[in-house]
Amino acid sequence: MGIHRLNHAVLFVSDLARSVDFYTNVLGFRRIPMTPDGFAGAAFLQAPDSTNDHDLGLFEIGPGAGPSGAGRGTVGLYHLAWEVDTLAELERTALALSEAGALVGTSDHGTTKSLYGKDPDGLEFEIVWLIPADLLDDAARDNRKRIRPLDLRREQARYGADTRGGVGISTPV
Repeated sequence: MGIHRLNHAVLFVSDLARSVDFYTNVLGFRRIPMTPDGFAGAAFLQAPDSTNDHDLGLFEIGPGAGPSGAGRGTVGLYHLAWEVDTLAELERTALALSEAGALVGTSDHGTTKSLYGKDPDGLEFEIVWLIPADLLDDAARDNRKRIRPLDLRREQARYGADTRGGVGISTPV
């Protein structure tokens, strides 16, 4: 099987307009005009720097929808993770999520630096910056075995705020 990346995700949401507003105004996605005829309760969004046709599909199921029980009482998806290019962008995203009341946590996973947020329906997602291959060291690899609080200032001082992440890992050299 030759799978090499996630192309898009589709979420069921209770209020399409509210979800589109969140993903466009907080995370910078843009709406793509590709909703098929007869699908008024759907929207397709593309991430700011994506080359995908779309990255996120949203399908409205209405205000009577109950919250997801995934991980609490049912099986299901825990979260999606989207990658940003720089630690400066990770910091800007943290501020936007915080201002929207949607930032629920941060973590240093050694080789990755992560923010965790929840959308208006409480669906969790991760925004991540990956240490580029040429800057990976044994300490970062060893720290994958533990989760520590994220100190963005320390990471920016160590790697540079504008260092492009994921190069040689998720992005070709």
